[in-house]
Amino acid sequence: MPRFQSDSDARRLGEALAALRRDRALSQAEAGRRAGMTSQGWGLYETGKRSGLYRPDVQKRLTAALDATPDDLLQRQDPSVTGMASEGRHFVHAQPAAATRRLQLSNDDLAPWAASGVVVEYEPGRWPRRDQGCVIEMADGEVRVRLYEGADADALTVRGGSGGLAAEERIARSETRAVAAVIARLEF
Repeated sequence: MPRFQSDSDARRLGEALAALRRDRALSQAEAGRRAGMTSQGWGLYETGKRSGLYRPDVQKRLTAALDATPDDLLQRQDPSVTGMASEGRHFVHAQPAAATRRLQLSNDDLAPWAASGVVVEYEPGRWPRRDQGCVIEMADGEVRVRLYEGADADALTVRGGSGGLAAEERIARSETRAVAAVIARLEF
């Protein structure tokens, strides 16, 4: 039994983690691999048999493996919760997440990851992880879809474009207006 919560609380939090994983169509093995653990270890969190799920650092690690946040986990457990944001020593309710947007690809620059005609759904305000698709709104109004590699103070490093997925491109931060993580690829 977790030391700080009841069995039913632990079970509900684990069920919320399992629901997030299923929403992303991942197996326990794949989620565990992304988090650096076995499928059995992941399963212990989902069944509420591992108390560490209450620790913020563990929640960040597990939800990051699902391209989610601890707030997503909390909201999945209780849909009426919108999360909290820190402002110094006190907390205020966070603003609701921005609505997702969709964009249809018009070329094969990202094939085989996504071909022409595929619709990508992205979430403004969510920063991408390495090897995750991203939508980049350029300062001149152009919109690019690429695979995110990394960033430093001066530039974003992405793959894709006219050179295909093997081509790496550096885009100066001064040339960008916004970067958003792709959360789904939809083929109709």
